[in-house]
Amino acid sequence: MGGKNKQRTKGNVRPSSSGRAAEVLTREGGVIPGFVGFDTALTSELSYVPAVHGAEEIDNLVDADFRLVLRKLSKRDVVTRLKAVQDFGSMCQERDAEEVKGVLPYWPRIYCKIAVDHDRRIREATQQAFEQLVLKVRRSLAPFLKSLMGHWILSQCDPYTPAASAACQAFQAAFSPAKQPEALSFCKDEILNVLQDVLLKETADTLSDPQSVTAEERETKYVRMLTSSLLGVKRLLSLLLPDDRTALEERLANLVSSGKFWKYSKHKTPQVRGAFFEMVCALCEFTPGLVQAEAARLCPAVLLSIDDTDPVVLPPVWEAVLHVVSMIPDCWTHVSAKKGFLPKLWTLLKEGGKGMAKALHPNLMPFLSKLPQEVTDPTLDFYTTFFSSVMQGLSSERAATSPSESAVIVTSFVECLRYCIMHNTGEEAEPKKLRNMLISLQLLPLLEKALGNPSLQTGPLFLVVTGMLVSWEKRAGLLGEDETNDTKDVFKGLLEDFWEGLCQMLVRHVDSEEADPQALEGVATLLQVMRNPDKAKRKHAQKKKSVKISFSKPDDNEKTGVDGETAEKPMLTDSELVNERICSPQTQHFEDVVCQLAQLCLVHVNEKKSEKHLVFLSLLLRSFHTPRVFSTLVELDDRIKEAEQRDDVSVKNPAAQFLLEQVVMWLAEKGRRDTEHLVEMVFSSFHCCSSQETTRMLNHITMMDLQWGIILQIIQRACADPETLQSCRDWLKGSVLGERLLGLTGELCKVGSNSSSSASSASSHSWMLISLVLSQHHNNEPLIGEVYMEKILEKLHATLSEAKSLSDAGNMEPLISFICDVASTFFSSVQDCLLLHSAEELLFTVFQFIAKDQTRSHLSDSLLSKLRKVCVAGVRSLTQQPDYEFAEGGFLQSAALWVSGQLLAVPSIKSLQVLVLAVESLVEAMMSVCDPDSSILSQFFTALTPSQTEWTKIRQALPPQWVKTPLLSGRYRGVLDKPTIDLWKSRLSVKLPAHLCVCALLGKVTRAVSCSPSDQKEAECSPHLPNLKYTVSELLYALQWCKEVEYSPALVSAYHSLLTDWGLSEGLHGVVPMKDLLETLYSRSVEDGGLWSLALENYIHTNNLASTHSATIRKLYSHVESLFPVSQSKLSTLQVLCPTMTREDREALVVLATAGIINWQDNEDVYGSLAVLLCCLRANTHVDEEFVLAILVTLMEWRNSKEDWFLFGSDLSKATAEQLNLTVEMMRFLSWLVTHYPITLGGIQWDFLLCSMLAWLETASENVSSLWNPWVQLFGCENAALIVELNIFFSSSSPDVLERIPAELTSEWRDFFVEGIYNLLLPLPITITETFTEPDDPVFPLAVLQSVGAALTYVPVQQLTQNSLPPKFIADQKTNLPEPLQTLLNTFCPLLLFKARPLQISVYHLLEKVMPQLPECDGEGDTSKSDDDRDEPCLSPPASLMAILSTCEELCDSILAGLQVGEFAVVQPLSVEYSCILGYLLAWKLLLTFFKSSPSHLRAHYAQYLKRSCSLNKLLLHLFKLMPENPVYPGAGPESKESKTFFTESLSLAVDKGKSVEWELPHLACSVCYSTLQDLPAMVRLWWNSQEKRVSGAVEKFTTKYVSPVLSAQEISSVHSSTQMFENMTVKARSAAREVIATYSVDDIFIELVIQLPQNHPLGSITVESGRRVGVAVQQWRNWMLQLSTYLTHQNGSIMEGLALWKNNVDKRFEGIEDCMICFSVIHGSNYSLPKKACRTCKKKFHSACLYKWFTSSNKSTCPLCRETFF
Repeated sequence: MGGKNKQRTKGNVRPSSSGRAAEVLTREGGVIPGFVGFDTALTSELSYVPAVHGAEEIDNLVDADFRLVLRKLSKRDVVTRLKAVQDFGSMCQERDAEEVKGVLPYWPRIYCKIAVDHDRRIREATQQAFEQLVLKVRRSLAPFLKSLMGHWILSQCDPYTPAASAACQAFQAAFSPAKQPEALSFCKDEILNVLQDVLLKETADTLSDPQSVTAEERETKYVRMLTSSLLGVKRLLSLLLPDDRTALEERLANLVSSGKFWKYSKHKTPQVRGAFFEMVCALCEFTPGLVQAEAARLCPAVLLSIDDTDPVVLPPVWEAVLHVVSMIPDCWTHVSAKKGFLPKLWTLLKEGGKGMAKALHPNLMPFLSKLPQEVTDPTLDFYTTFFSSVMQGLSSERAATSPSESAVIVTSFVECLRYCIMHNTGEEAEPKKLRNMLISLQLLPLLEKALGNPSLQTGPLFLVVTGMLVSWEKRAGLLGEDETNDTKDVFKGLLEDFWEGLCQMLVRHVDSEEADPQALEGVATLLQVMRNPDKAKRKHAQKKKSVKISFSKPDDNEKTGVDGETAEKPMLTDSELVNERICSPQTQHFEDVVCQLAQLCLVHVNEKKSEKHLVFLSLLLRSFHTPRVFSTLVELDDRIKEAEQRDDVSVKNPAAQFLLEQVVMWLAEKGRRDTEHLVEMVFSSFHCCSSQETTRMLNHITMMDLQWGIILQIIQRACADPETLQSCRDWLKGSVLGERLLGLTGELCKVGSNSSSSASSASSHSWMLISLVLSQHHNNEPLIGEVYMEKILEKLHATLSEAKSLSDAGNMEPLISFICDVASTFFSSVQDCLLLHSAEELLFTVFQFIAKDQTRSHLSDSLLSKLRKVCVAGVRSLTQQPDYEFAEGGFLQSAALWVSGQLLAVPSIKSLQVLVLAVESLVEAMMSVCDPDSSILSQFFTALTPSQTEWTKIRQALPPQWVKTPLLSGRYRGVLDKPTIDLWKSRLSVKLPAHLCVCALLGKVTRAVSCSPSDQKEAECSPHLPNLKYTVSELLYALQWCKEVEYSPALVSAYHSLLTDWGLSEGLHGVVPMKDLLETLYSRSVEDGGLWSLALENYIHTNNLASTHSATIRKLYSHVESLFPVSQSKLSTLQVLCPTMTREDREALVVLATAGIINWQDNEDVYGSLAVLLCCLRANTHVDEEFVLAILVTLMEWRNSKEDWFLFGSDLSKATAEQLNLTVEMMRFLSWLVTHYPITLGGIQWDFLLCSMLAWLETASENVSSLWNPWVQLFGCENAALIVELNIFFSSSSPDVLERIPAELTSEWRDFFVEGIYNLLLPLPITITETFTEPDDPVFPLAVLQSVGAALTYVPVQQLTQNSLPPKFIADQKTNLPEPLQTLLNTFCPLLLFKARPLQISVYHLLEKVMPQLPECDGEGDTSKSDDDRDEPCLSPPASLMAILSTCEELCDSILAGLQVGEFAVVQPLSVEYSCILGYLLAWKLLLTFFKSSPSHLRAHYAQYLKRSCSLNKLLLHLFKLMPENPVYPGAGPESKESKTFFTESLSLAVDKGKSVEWELPHLACSVCYSTLQDLPAMVRLWWNSQEKRVSGAVEKFTTKYVSPVLSAQEISSVHSSTQMFENMTVKARSAAREVIATYSVDDIFIELVIQLPQNHPLGSITVESGRRVGVAVQQWRNWMLQLSTYLTHQNGSIMEGLALWKNNVDKRFEGIEDCMICFSVIHGSNYSLPKKACRTCKKKFHSACLYKWFTSSNKSTCPLCRETFF
């Protein structure tokens, strides 16, 4: 088997071997062995199935799947058991009831074990599975209840709440609430047995196996079982019926009488102690007789545990305390109250309950009520200590930091104090003393303490004290209720004492110059709560409600929490606080205190200018604004000074008199900052004034020239509630306030335009005031008079208009911001506000602000954002008016006209973006409130859209440079009136053309409308916006223009990017029906041609209409004859439609065109017919051979009669575009002939064709200076294309084809025409670059260079080596090359750096052809080199190439300087950097080609030169910055073992720019890297070993992953495919092992060498291992192995070349030539020389290079062998 320690495969459901054996026994023998189970105790390992005899019986009882699951339940692994329990639950849910019932006999034992498992997840899963079992078997569970119920009750009391909850849920699923007592009664003895066993018998070691369970886990389980058992007794008692409890008392007595049971009250674990006291509470409640019998042990256990403040223990302890003192009258005989109980209680109270006040203090009053006289004697001392302790507890750390704790203590304090007074109302001396003590020493000090404590002020203290006072007033009969009791006088005396003491205390705090502001606020808060207790009660209740969190818990565990329901209950049951309305105290004393305090404050304010007393007076008057209080203040003032008689205002009302004589004077004081309390005082006075008095006084205050901030506060306060607003209405609407506000607006605007600082600092209150009065607050009416509101708006608009014209200065921002805030409030809050003309003008001015670029308006981002919100709010408010119309002079019409004007001269992309987004936000705001069928949006769109005349005008203003790209690509055949070089030289203006701007705006608006949520379908949006097909077609026109100018310059590119971001770069095809848009584009194309034709072509291609809607396209032109005669616009349209036409239509076109060409005598305008013919031919239309020959004959006829049409030898600068177009069409026709009908042509036709081609080439060569003209460029391009077609034909045609052409044609082509072509073509790139020196110039003929370059790639090598270029030599340039070759290199090498990719690639292809020829010249000149050179000889590659390489190297260094090796340099395609790097890599590619073509001995010299110049080192550093991290070939899919990379795919350097230009540079870098590693492995290895660790690591990782596999495979395959034959040596290769085996045999000598390539080949050294050897000495063998290893490591070549070198060395050895005694080799490893330098003493010979190295490294000139001086 042996698999015990193996990892079990995930998901492996195959049973173990024992399970399979049992299955086989059942299937084959019919009998399975019984599984033996033992009846053991709770602690034993329980088996899962008892022994049963007879397989049939077991099969019937237990399902096989259940057996497997039950077996897993006994495993030790926790995860296995958990999975098994979950599977068991699932199976119980899924299987039939009968199958599940078969498990029931074995379930109790298993349940009793896993229900108390160590892992809580298993316990929870067990109860969930049990529930599924119960739901399935129902009544069948009854026989097993007694064995289950004990542990079931234990589980319901599990400390892990989810497990307990699941057990209770299972219990409720099994028994309804009515049946639960019966079920428990049935099993009560068994339950009690289990619980008693745990409590009295079990220990930690008996409950768990000590050998398999750790001590910590055993103890944890024991504690959990104890807790569950104690709570289980409580649950059992609470659920049983009374009779069953009585029956259990005898057994419970055994439990309670046990000493071990009572020790649990002192258990070290809080959970056990808490559970113990909960059980004691249950015993007290349900079995009182049993408790009284054990009073002697119970009372000390409970009463002496009150200092246990653990959060779990304290609540049940105090519940038990209340039970004990209630049930056991003589409890204090068992416990010493004075010595044992009370000291603990005082300590607990002084510490504020140690953070458990919520659980402790609500129990104090019930506890006091149960204390007997003997405990409380002496009463005065007892209660003094009690209340002092409670008050001291308020200062404890926890109570001070926790408002809730503090609130509970305060409430409990007042409750207990009320209780004490209620129970001590006698007239005797002792009760009187007690009452006085409670008032003077407890209650009043507590209130005084609260005055300086904000947390006590915000708590319930003042509220509960007020409630207590009100209850005393009731009992004293002061509330008018006839209460016949004997305690009236007592409570009257109490009230008098309280108010007297409180008055003294408050006066003491108030009547002081150094009064504490916090204490004054506390006094005000106390009096306010007493005045309005209901308000304070609601506020307190809301605060309390907002922070209360309730958790749902199992019924029996509720009391275990700290913040549970029990803790809150006593507070919530206080009927006077919660359920009844609290009245304010009605005694005269209350108002007397207030009047006295108010007088004191006034004295301090008037005499000592006390600001804090003024604030206090304001707070007082806010609640006590009664005539008596105001009369008191006025009387006091009259006593101090004489009353001044006023004529304008009546002063009969004391409140009005106080206001005018005092409050107004205070408001008018200069330098006063905080006036809010004075404003409150004003409105407190108004409570005692009539409406007329209020208006008169407010008008008086308005005219007093107070600060505007005060007026703002008065208006804000007036709007605070409807009643106040109604009383102040006349003042707000009146002229006094209106005129003052109008004057204020004028001042603000004047100040704001002059000084920004004053506007922002001093006027903010004033702007808020203007904003407030313009907004609407009540019953949809303005706050102020409508006349004044309109005048204010007109003033703001005038100011904003002025700011707009002066905004360049940038100093108006604060003023604009203030006006913005005012307008925002006005627009958003006032309905019908925009019906005012002044409001519309204001909105228009705001819109102009947001539609201007920040660089012009100089506004900040925050202000612009604010302006945008104002504009949106205004537009919504305007357009949602039902009767609003798009009227002239209105906002929308003015905005549309202004925007249209702005679009004609947009200075930048940013300005366009801002303008468009402003209009879009306006449209979106309109859509959000407008009805979908409203015409406002449509009218606004119409106003924005130009008329057809305007469209034409701005379309014609688009720059015509777009013609160049489609013309040169053959997509457009057009002309331009009088094109000049200035036109093509001029770049686009700095400003965007108006046509583009209009299209962007209308497109964005259209998209915004079409994407609105109200439109369910795209087609639905078209009725809202008229003439959409014209708008969309103009957008397509603009997009086509951008495309044709190749998104250049940057302004157009930015514009296109903007359209892409807005989702407009593909046009808006979806919003217009395809047919309508197609017809519009077609009609425009037929009328105007040009870009309309290209837009039509793009639309057809993008939407694939040629294949999906060909019939619709055909309907456009109905029949082809309608397009004849061909005009310029019709030709453009025909060219577009031709590929989509049917074959019949195209053939009809060919007939018409051929007729037009052949019958040219009648109509000399043959260009259109020839162009149509070419369009059809390009679309692969079949043409009869006769037609072709007839057309060719016509062309030859033109050659004779209309030679000027061919432009031979003409000055192309004077030729018109029409003439050039005709010649180009003839070239295209001849190219098509060469491709399709070469064998049809006879000798005369071929002569005509070839001679015309050569004549045109000569014309093009002579007119290089005219290449600024695109039509001349087209002439050169098509001529070069004809040359390419001829080259392809003569070089690639099959022999059959060549046999069928005229016999002498091929030789003529090869001997005459090729030389003529390339004599003209080869100097052409040089002439072009000399004429046009700046490749970024718009007139640079890049297309001509590309076409000429493509033609030059076909040049024969002979034409290059024997070229007729003008000689070009460089002074001091060492060279062995012939003059033509040197001239070629000197001429073309510099062009590798020219910033024109086609030219660089062309030059590369040219030079690559001659590179293999160059080493031969060095080889001939190398014989002159002397062997006496002391150093290793070196030889420079071609100097021209090395010069350009050096220049490129420096440029690349600067470009890639900021990158580390391994980082990928992203180079923008076709940029200056791209050209530099491309030239650099191409130069290296040429150099490597040269190197690879060199013989071995020269290669060593070249390598030595590269080593000295460090060029290769720099190359490698550059390459590892230019190669991508993951060089996956584009389109090769995700990376895999066979994935294509840049190393596996060959690089095709095409002259024409393909789609892969962005990957060209990385691919080229990878190609150069591969060639370098392949051709210069030794030098790369040397470089790699010299690099720092980071660089070498990155290089090795990349090389090993991507290059080495390809290179190694190539090396091995080259050995396989090598045709090189060695005498006496055979070479074999093993590709799988990356090995090469060389076997050398001569005479009796046999040598076998195994060459192993490393994983990181060629970075790592190639290892040479020993194979078989015969007849060779060990030393010689070692030398040869060392030599081969050296050759392979240090020579730059392949394995075959290294083996050839080694074989030559061995051959020389056998020929008798001795080894060099320095390198122990006959042939030198790098320069391949023989040992020639002999020592005169010992006659031994050495290599020159070895001797030089020996002398330089040893600093001696002695012979290495004999140590004599070497001469």
